[in-house]
Amino acid sequence: MEINYKEIGFKAGLEIHQQLDTHKLFCECPSVLRNDLPLAVVKRRIHAVAGESGEVDVAAKFQSDEKKEFSYQTYDTTCLVELDEEPPHKLNLEALNTTLEIALLLNCKVFPMTQIMRKTIVNGSNTSGFQRTVLIARGGYIETSGGKVGINSIYLEEDSARPIERNSDSTIYRLDRLGIPLVEISTDPDLKSSVQVKEAALKIGEILRSTRVRRGIGTIRQDLNISIKGSNRVEIKGFQDPKIMEKCVENEVLRQKSFLDRKEKNPSEVRNCLPDGTTEFLRPIPGSARMYPETDLPVLHISRELINQVKKNLPKLKEEIEEELRKDGLDGEMIKLILKSNKLEKYKELYEINGNPKLISKVLLLFPKEIAKKEKKSLEEIEEILSHDVLLFLLESVYKEKIQERDLKHVMEKIVSGVSAKEAIKLEKEDFLDLEEKIMKIIKEKSGLSANAYMGLVMKEFKGKISGEDAMKVINKFLK
Repeated sequence: MEINYKEIGFKAGLEIHQQLDTHKLFCECPSVLRNDLPLAVVKRRIHAVAGESGEVDVAAKFQSDEKKEFSYQTYDTTCLVELDEEPPHKLNLEALNTTLEIALLLNCKVFPMTQIMRKTIVNGSNTSGFQRTVLIARGGYIETSGGKVGINSIYLEEDSARPIERNSDSTIYRLDRLGIPLVEISTDPDLKSSVQVKEAALKIGEILRSTRVRRGIGTIRQDLNISIKGSNRVEIKGFQDPKIMEKCVENEVLRQKSFLDRKEKNPSEVRNCLPDGTTEFLRPIPGSARMYPETDLPVLHISRELINQVKKNLPKLKEEIEEELRKDGLDGEMIKLILKSNKLEKYKELYEINGNPKLISKVLLLFPKEIAKKEKKSLEEIEEILSHDVLLFLLESVYKEKIQERDLKHVMEKIVSGVSAKEAIKLEKEDFLDLEEKIMKIIKEKSGLSANAYMGLVMKEFKGKISGEDAMKVINKFLK
């Protein structure tokens, strides 16, 4: 069924949570996830209390009434801050700098002074019962094919504990994730179709990946707030797989429409996105009575000097990087490989040494794969032998004309076989001189043949040890 999004009054907004690649936000513990046995386990229960407004949050009361027990696994990489047995330390300035970069790349206005807040958490994922969060910027935008999408707010906050096991009356969490710096980006409800929802999510994701963020499963979580005319807002959790984004939006629209068709009010609730693009009920939507100031930390001051410093060192976005690589002479496929394999910085270093982008991309990406296949070894093994320092040495040797470009792959194969880089270069030069002598001998023994006939004899003799182009150069040299 084709959906007319304008006719049904569709509107939606994204909420994206991205972990930053630094130590934890309010202590010096490393942001390391553990899979070994914990040192100890502590247990807690949720007790619903009134927020700053004097009201008890509806979601907090819902969870409290269930009387669940929460267990927290601890390690030697967690501390008393995560256990809520010690006040938070000063805010992580490295995480703040990255958040400022993200804010500026999203065209936001940064607050010069802002209050760190406590947000009531109702599912037991924080030992304290609240999450520390601070509003850093707002009022930005991104451009999409469907027009501008406003960036409502950017928060810097601490991630929750990691759920390990859930039962009807208890949940086990691991404290390794609790406190990892997390940037939260909320868009305005400007998204007008399932296609635009996906486009905006990918665009923001691209901007995030240009900064120091963590990569891999679980490091980014996306939620979608969605409604149609006449229905209440529904929040969809786990909305991060691009393959099912459009399908999930379409399914939710049809679900909400079915309530309206039956003249029933659609409940305002939090739902979970399932792998097939459908959703399931999680809990009621939290109310607004769950934020209050953090009394253990001072007001955060963000100076104009710091903002200007961050502006001067903003990272380049993917489009800018791609354009620069195209100007270097690389095709789209090679650019895609460099970025996908996260080898842009290595490429730049090698480019400084040699300045031949096509050769560098072969040495960095293609030759190692071909050698791995030939030697029946993993790419990781080959790249460990052909380290960045080895590649720098080889490209420098080409630049200084100690070896020819045509010989690089053969030299790399020798290094993989156990020959040192210096020895491999030396042997390659000697091998080529030896090849010249052998070709000259073939020509003398079979005089009077054409260049192509000699080519056939040479290629048969050397069985891939010399390229056809190099063989013809030597043959022509002796036929003159």
